[in-house]
Amino acid sequence: MSRSILRRRRRWWSGLGLTPRSCALRSGHWGSSVSDTLAMMDTPKELRRVVVVDDSMLQCVLWRRMLESRYPDKVAVETFTDPVEAVGVLGPDIHLMLLDWEMPVMDGMEVFEAAVEAGVNPKRIIISSSHPAERLHEAFDHTACLAVIEKVEPQQQAAFMMILDSIMKR
Repeated sequence: MSRSILRRRRRWWSGLGLTPRSCALRSGHWGSSVSDTLAMMDTPKELRRVVVVDDSMLQCVLWRRMLESRYPDKVAVETFTDPVEAVGVLGPDIHLMLLDWEMPVMDGMEVFEAAVEAGVNPKRIIISSSHPAERLHEAFDHTACLAVIEKVEPQQQAAFMMILDSIMKR
């Protein structure tokens, strides 16, 4: 093999944090298959399942992008614009659920109740809406959900980010 090819290969492997010595220790010899070596590298133990239920496709995309960029390699985000479809996949393995209050067919309260019935911990559910926070608290205070967030209020958004950071560490 030419020296330039070897140099390029070493540069590529070192970009992954690998050296000929570490590859020899991991797989017995330098030049083992990439998949074998990558499989031996540390990978996240468990992704946290986050479910977003919002009838707005744009809002679902925004939630997904924000969560995946803020918590890379920590979350598996599932988005649903149809609350009926979402209810079918709810279970106790959900780490966090972001739920819109106003949706056609089923509103947020109905989805919340179905989620709790399916085994989702209410302390893992955040309700969001464009309604004022006072109205959200009136509607959801009795539910023991983690938080109610007004989507357009900057102070609510700051509090929401603190809540997210806290729950994603657990």
